[in-house]
Amino acid sequence: MPCRFARPQLALRAYAPGVGLSIGVAALAALGGMAEHALFGAKWLEPLVLAILIGAVVRSLWAPPARFEAGIRFSAKTVLEIAIVLLGASVSAQTLLSVGPGLLAGIVAVVALMVPTAYLLGRALRLPARMALLIACGNGICGNSAIAAVAPVIDADSDDVSAAIAFTAVLGVAVVLLLPVVGHVAGMSVNGYGILSGITVYAVPQVLAAAAPMGAGAIQLGTLVKLVRVLMLGPITVVLSFLAPHLPADGRTAAPEGRVRRGLMPPLFILGFLGMIVLRSAGALPEVALAPMGQGASILTVIAMAALGLGVDARAVAAAGPRVIATVTLSLVMLVAAGLGLVSLLAA
Repeated sequence: MPCRFARPQLALRAYAPGVGLSIGVAALAALGGMAEHALFGAKWLEPLVLAILIGAVVRSLWAPPARFEAGIRFSAKTVLEIAIVLLGASVSAQTLLSVGPGLLAGIVAVVALMVPTAYLLGRALRLPARMALLIACGNGICGNSAIAAVAPVIDADSDDVSAAIAFTAVLGVAVVLLLPVVGHVAGMSVNGYGILSGITVYAVPQVLAAAAPMGAGAIQLGTLVKLVRVLMLGPITVVLSFLAPHLPADGRTAAPEGRVRRGLMPPLFILGFLGMIVLRSAGALPEVALAPMGQGASILTVIAMAALGLGVDARAVAAAGPRVIATVTLSLVMLVAAGLGLVSLLAA
């Protein structure tokens, strides 16, 4: 009988130090976000980004002993996958129907165009294939959340994930500050500016901040467009799961066996993400559970990002800096241009 409980106890003992450290770093990031809000009235760097930065600083000053490794890996992978499944509960098919066919087709077309274009741009700037894909998906879909979701699908290194999120986060703040200027200079309508905000800004809270200068109408339309972009995360990750085994090695050793053996089977957590969308669309998820599930997804994602930060080699991130900055910046310029083109096409 004692043997039956030996494995869970051993697993708990193996994971506890690393998971506890990741939770501690995540808690510091949450406190940092609260301090930002208290001092500046806004969170310019979200806890998700702060978690990576704090984790990377901890890793630079102190290398966690071997007993922390299992828990840090668990937090960076399994905890993140659970968070992505929960994220699916925040979107539904009804969102698609409320947008209208013309705008819906435009959003899908922009995402479908920008992801491969940004990837090719990153490759032209000599970025590794996986980092170029992370930036492309973050730019085209939903910033940090997309990068975090795509990373395990393509087996991205923690250094690549951290660099992509860090530089994308900085540019995301710049977009929030500069987009209202673009809207005013271009003399955009409320609806047009709402569409532009939703199609270019990375995170939902940032859409609210960017769209606010144009009023409630821009906020509502911008948020709706942004949620449709989030819905694109499912199809994109399924496609990437098929392509992942064929990505260039970029100096890495052979791809992990599990990823190649899976063949045409998408990762289970992506199926879970899509399943949550189906359940939400069918009304099978209680309304009272939606907010806690969204909060749970956010908390678990911050913990996972803290774990990724704890595995970062700061020197590798710094070395990739100029090329990553160039890729993110140029991709963002192309995204804004595509957004303006969509607004013009729809005459919004």
